[in-house]
Amino acid sequence: MRSLSLKSLSQNLFRRIFLVLESTSPTVRRAVLQWINQLDTVNSAQRNVFGMYILIRSTNGNMRKLKKREHGTMEVAALGRPFSLGMLYDCRKDSLIPGMTLWDREDLIKHVAERPQNYNDFEIVASESIEDKSSALNVEAPLKASFLSGLVEVGGSAKYLNDSKTSSNQARVTLKYKATTKVQELSMDQLGNVKHPYVFDKGLATHVVTAVLYGAQAFFVFDREVSENESHQDIQGNLKVLIEKIPSLKIEGEGSLKMEDKDTAKVEKFVCKFHGDFSLQKPPTSYQDAVEVYQSLPKLLGANGENAVPVKVWLLPLTSLDSSAAKLVRQISIGLVQEAQRVLEDFSELEMRCNDALRTTTAQQFTQIGKKIQTFKDMCSEFKMEFQRTLAKKLPSIRGGGEEEAVLAEILKKRHSSPFNSENLNEWMDCKDREIYTVKSYTNMMKNTKIVPSQNHLHREILSTEQVVCFIFTSLGSPEPYLSAVSDYLRGKTEPDHPQDPHTRDNMKFLTVGLKNETQKGSNICLYKDGFPVNENFEPP
Repeated sequence: MRSLSLKSLSQNLFRRIFLVLESTSPTVRRAVLQWINQLDTVNSAQRNVFGMYILIRSTNGNMRKLKKREHGTMEVAALGRPFSLGMLYDCRKDSLIPGMTLWDREDLIKHVAERPQNYNDFEIVASESIEDKSSALNVEAPLKASFLSGLVEVGGSAKYLNDSKTSSNQARVTLKYKATTKVQELSMDQLGNVKHPYVFDKGLATHVVTAVLYGAQAFFVFDREVSENESHQDIQGNLKVLIEKIPSLKIEGEGSLKMEDKDTAKVEKFVCKFHGDFSLQKPPTSYQDAVEVYQSLPKLLGANGENAVPVKVWLLPLTSLDSSAAKLVRQISIGLVQEAQRVLEDFSELEMRCNDALRTTTAQQFTQIGKKIQTFKDMCSEFKMEFQRTLAKKLPSIRGGGEEEAVLAEILKKRHSSPFNSENLNEWMDCKDREIYTVKSYTNMMKNTKIVPSQNHLHREILSTEQVVCFIFTSLGSPEPYLSAVSDYLRGKTEPDHPQDPHTRDNMKFLTVGLKNETQKGSNICLYKDGFPVNENFEPP
């Protein structure tokens, strides 16, 4: 076979080879390509023609231009994950598959093309929504769904996705810096020259990394507490204006910023957090620290970009190389991803409301209020985690074709019909906020009055003085049916789908009568059992 030279082939025979390959399997095509690559008399141009042809035919005849790559190629944000060329990837779980490869490392190195991609820029992110934060990291809907469910563990600059405000009294603005250095990609002929085809049989991966964009990103997150007598909108606007100045600010000889005095006073109230792909000796915590770090970022990347990390990767479906390989059957529809996103954003908003309520003086002084809010917050957190675990279990199954997308729609529908629907959750918090404001208005009127937090403290106080006048809030510690319903739902204690109508029970009667009762003015409901009154102030459930 090695003695055969393609140079001696006539054009007719050349076309016949292509016609024969047309009806063969991907495995045979790869074998032919390997044989061609071993021929010493084949020049690189002829080898590339065969390589490109066989690869394109492996994608079911999709004859797109080479620069657009093969049909089904995906672009995925790296999110701090350790990608490299030739690495296998499972798009069903959005997870890397370490320790397995289609090619020998030596062969990969020989067939890597590299080109410069120098770029750097900054932008301001003033929104805290999952949508805008995902957009800042170029995270598309499929990967976002995996992140929301907890399937993807992010690192480096992508930790910004997990950084959320803890209070609605925070004004927040984020400065993003991005730089790219180069693109590395596998050559076309190498893609068809698979050395370890047994990998296809494992079914662990759906794609392979064929190109990597290197660079680095950084997020400077600035927070400023807003007091009750300040305008949140004004503070947010001032914060944004001062953050926008960072790229153009100059540091004077003694290390001080060249700023107006009024701006210097404002930035002293800023707190900074850093999430980046750069190795820093000390992360910035103040505005001035952030300016100094920002100006050092190009140097930290390295003179030749040697400290760059994967920012984005291109993934080729394994079915393009072997039709028997595992594949991504379907992606989750954008509408369902957005619905799941709204659910998690609702819980984040509730968590902030709980934190704000727990920080109030009233909730700290009257422990019954604080305990109820903390219990509510804990149960919301438990439901949120269970919701994410369910998503993490269902997403790979749906993407792999094991289940239909309707399963996810049913999960979202079930949440809406549960005690954890947004309307009920926010209504309960509205009641707690009103309760806090009401109690606060009363205590503000009680001058020279000490507030005691518990029954034990009350006993201690009344025994220390001859006479004590005590105003008592009697309902703060009363049981709340909604909290009980939420707790029962978490424990799996749900009511039957068709509970018996109490009006149809054979052992119960409903009566109305006119009676004189000096202790009950107007009307009352009395509950009798076995002929005796057991509750003269009965409240129907």
